Parts: sequence; structure tokens; C-alpha cells
Amino acid sequence: MLSLFTYTIAPFLQETNDNLEDASNELILTDEEVVRFQIGEVFAHVPRDEVETRIEQMKEVTGKNMEKLDDEKESVVARMAKLKKILYGKFGDSINLEEN
Repeated sequence: MLSLFTYTIAPFLQETNDNLEDASNELILTDEEVVRFQIGEVFAHVPRDEVETRIEQMKEVTGKNMEKLDDEKESVVARMAKLKKILYGKFGDSINLEEN
């Protein structure tokens, strides 16, 4: 589970957050009142104010998801440390566990 978070979910959420930030910056630069906004696989013409609101909401959701997953990761790492301590106590140096 930890490797799934580290190599798949966290980079995806970070990339999503970066893309939303880029979209927000591009929206600031535009003079258009109606912009194209992707909804699913379709682009729709949406008022700029609504797009700004949607992007901010999406950034909040992504940020909350990242925080939630970071908390879960910390919990998993702490639980793994406890289990490693128990296993090393029981088996000593006869086992070799990965660091992460």
C-alpha cells in the first residue's frame, strides 16, 4: 500500500494540483468572459467566473485528498515500524525487512 501511494497516487494528485494551478494562472491572463472548460471529455463554453469557482473547488478537494492520504501514509508507516520492532524482537537478525 505504501508503494502504491508513493509511486502512483501521490504523483497523480500532485500533477492534478499543478495542472489546476496552471489553469488558474492561464485564466488570470485571459481577457475572455466565456472560456472553454473541459467537462469529462467535452469542452463547454462556460463563464469565466464559474470556471474560476470550479477550479478553486477542485483545488480544495485535491488538497484535502492529499492531506488525507498523507495522514493515512503516516499511520501505515507507524504501524509498519511497530510490526518491524515486534518481528525483530522475535526473530532477531535472522530476518531482513525492507526499510520502507
